[in-house]
Amino acid sequence: MRVELEAYERRFRSAGLPLFIEGWNASEDVFTRAVPLFALVFVGELLGALDRDWSVWANLAAGVGGLAILLSGFGLLNVARRRRFFELPHRVGRVELAIFVILPALLPLIFSGQVVSALVTAAANLALLGLVYLVIGFGFVFILRWAARQLPEGFTASLAVLARAVPLLLVFSLVLFINTEMWQVFSLMPRAYLLAVAGLLALVAGAFLVGRLPREVVRLQGDGPALNPRQRVNVGLVMFVSQALQVLVVSLAMAGFFVVFGALTIGPEVRESWIGSRGSALGPSLELLGGRLTVTEELLRVSGAIAAFGGVYYAIAVLTDSTYREEFLEDIVGELRDTFALRAEYLALRGSSPRT
Repeated sequence: MRVELEAYERRFRSAGLPLFIEGWNASEDVFTRAVPLFALVFVGELLGALDRDWSVWANLAAGVGGLAILLSGFGLLNVARRRRFFELPHRVGRVELAIFVILPALLPLIFSGQVVSALVTAAANLALLGLVYLVIGFGFVFILRWAARQLPEGFTASLAVLARAVPLLLVFSLVLFINTEMWQVFSLMPRAYLLAVAGLLALVAGAFLVGRLPREVVRLQGDGPALNPRQRVNVGLVMFVSQALQVLVVSLAMAGFFVVFGALTIGPEVRESWIGSRGSALGPSLELLGGRLTVTEELLRVSGAIAAFGGVYYAIAVLTDSTYREEFLEDIVGELRDTFALRAEYLALRGSSPRT
């Protein structure tokens, strides 16, 4: 029976739904697998005890002191857990995670009073824990692979949506693209602000995608075995990544179109009249049909901005279009429904009820 159970659990992982495995525990099934990585980062953050303004001997002494603090904290926790002093833990609980976040962050604070460096170290360690939980705990790599397999079917199902959305989207985008103010705004905008605007638009598109997920997850569950909150999040993440990946590909296709369109239509004289310069060329120009095609940084900026606006529009359109919901979402739901059926068989084989 154990072999059969493991076969079911492998299928759950490959579907991006590791939380369907009964008895799943973050301390044993997620963070324990990342112990070697945590150990490497833990020791590497010994550099937080050093200071470039100190002499070699002072840094050597600080390094030895920092190493002593790290090893002592780690060893004393092992002793408290009734493990050997230098034994790697087989279960990583909240105390171990707190030690990993806090102890390295104390080194720059203790040795050189660097409060900012201490806070950055703690924040980086927290971010690493979140990344590990996402990649291992929710099987994010498997989710991406599963979503990529669904992408061709998703595009086939959404052709009707594209046929209705593209004319308006294209007119809207072309008007923006040949607008002087659009080029001036995004050509002169600092790169940090440009990234901030892209992140803001991505958040808006993501909010529209997330807004519908709880209803879809409840519909998926139907009359089958109940899902606990973490399992519902796992299912929602699978659906979100599948839809977000499609929106991303459509946005990249729009960006590529406008790069080509802009290289053909927006010449150096036009750029100079709009933004006061001929732009920053990226690579050599290409001779074509008696003209010179040049891809500039400004062209990439404007094309990317319009693609981001188009991605938000597309995310809204596909979620408010009944054809999309009935075809593309049904394909995703159909695949997930098979996994739900496997989960019912898995629970019956275990002879257990789902944990909540």
